Amino acid sequence: MRPKVTSLTGNVRVDWDDPKLMSLLERSERWSIDNRGGFSPQGVEVYFGWSGSVGKTATLVWERDNAIVLETTFPIGQGEQVRVDKHLGDRIRTLWGVVVEGREGFRDEDRQNGIHVYWLKVLSNPAQAF
Repeated sequence: MRPKVTSLTGNVRVDWDDPKLMSLLERSERWSIDNRGGFSPQGVEVYFGWSGSVGKTATLVWERDNAIVLETTFPIGQGEQVRVDKHLGDRIRTLWGVVVEGREGFRDEDRQNGIHVYWLKVLSNPAQAF
């Protein structure tokens, strides 16, 4: 017997052996969702370490709660501690983060431009990283 899936409206039985469902699931295994579609990109400066003094230009492509996604043209190591400065008119908002995951971009324009995509956990206090 296959597991039941509970929906908001009640119980629904799913036939996991249905060829149409199996085909959909097989196609979706190759999907790569990178959270870059519904956010207005913003230029930022990335500094390595908490006391870095020379920043590199990157693009903030997604932000929510305690997570951000950056596009860069340079590599950043997993676990790297970074400071991200967002310019907001005449103010600067600083985010402290740790790289959770990163990879080369999959999109055609990513490959053409040497784009890397990084997911950062944003910390309210850099001391949280230690």
